[in-house]
Amino acid sequence: MQGLQAKNAIVTGGGGAIGRAICRELARAGCVVGVFDKNGATAHETARLVADAGGRAHAAEVDIRDHAAVVAAVAGFERTAGPTDILVNNAGFDRVGNFLDSEPAFWDELIAVNLRGPLNLHHAVVRGMVERKRGRVVNIASDAGRVGSTGEAVYAACKGGIIAFSKSLARELAALRINVNVVCPGPTDTPLLQSFIGEGEHGAKVFEGLKRAIPFKRLGEPDDVVGIVAFLASDGAAFITGQVISVSGGLTMHG
Repeated sequence: MQGLQAKNAIVTGGGGAIGRAICRELARAGCVVGVFDKNGATAHETARLVADAGGRAHAAEVDIRDHAAVVAAVAGFERTAGPTDILVNNAGFDRVGNFLDSEPAFWDELIAVNLRGPLNLHHAVVRGMVERKRGRVVNIASDAGRVGSTGEAVYAACKGGIIAFSKSLARELAALRINVNVVCPGPTDTPLLQSFIGEGEHGAKVFEGLKRAIPFKRLGEPDDVVGIVAFLASDGAAFITGQVISVSGGLTMHG
C-alpha cells in the first residue's frame, strides 16, 4: 500500500482478533506498529507474530479508559519508534442484553471503553499530528452505530458517538490535511461474536441466521476488515476524510 513504508502506527485492541489482523497487515505494508491492549500477554503475542513475519512491533499493556495511562503509553511508543503517523482506534467490547434489564454501572463500563477510550487516544496522539501537520486516523466503529442492533443499545450509542465525533474532528483537522475516517464492521466471526450467540443448538441457529441475512451468505472474517483500514491509512486515501465505510458483506447499504 502506497505511503505506509516506515510509518509508525498505533493500534488499540491489538491483541484481539480484528486488532491483530490490522497490526499484521500494517506491518506487512512496512509500518512500525504499536500494539496497545489491556491484556499484555495478547499484545506481546501479536508483536511476536509480527516479528516472526519480518515486521516491527512494540507491545504495550494499557487500559484505554485511563487518560494518564494512555498518554504514558503513547509517549513510550514514540520514544522508541518516533512520532505516530497513524492511529487506529479498534479496542471495544460489549455484552448483549435488553437495555431495560441493564444497570447504570454497565452503561458506564461500555461508555468508558467504547467512547471515552478512543477520545483519550485522540487527545494523546492527534496533538502531535497537528504540530507536524500530517496524520491519519481510522476509527473502528460498528454497523450497530449506523443502523442500531437489538440487545446492543448502549454499545450502539457509543459507536454512533464515535461516528459523529470522527466527522466533527475531520472538519476541525481538514485544513491541516489530517484525515479522520471510520470503518464499520458488520457481523464478524470473532471470539466476541461467539460469546454473543452462545454455544450449542441455539448458538448454531443464530450463527446460521446471521449468515442467511448477509447477501454474501457468510460472516465477516478479521482479514476482511484490514484492507480498507490499510487503504485509509495510506497515501491513496489522501483526499478522503470524514467518511464512514461499512464492511458487512452487503448487510447494510446506504448511498
